[in-house]
Amino acid sequence: MTPIDLIDELKALVLDAAEKTAPPGGLTDDELLFGPESRLALDSLDALQVSMAIQERFGVRMTDSKETRRALTSIAHLARHLSERRA
Repeated sequence: MTPIDLIDELKALVLDAAEKTAPPGGLTDDELLFGPESRLALDSLDALQVSMAIQERFGVRMTDSKETRRALTSIAHLARHLSERRA
């Protein structure tokens, strides 16, 4: 899987797991997923749903809350995290 394919798949996975629609103009790679500046306005339940979807799809468990928070900062961070864990 190319990095671009992974990014595209992660965007779809995050939106699907969180039951959100893409924001106007689409979701960018470095856009914040959580916090007041986030257009998606994901919350802790969304983080749990996304981490479960990642485990199911990629076989990568996200058990450490600090690590999970860092990985879910943006799609680009998540892609790097998964690439490191699957290498």
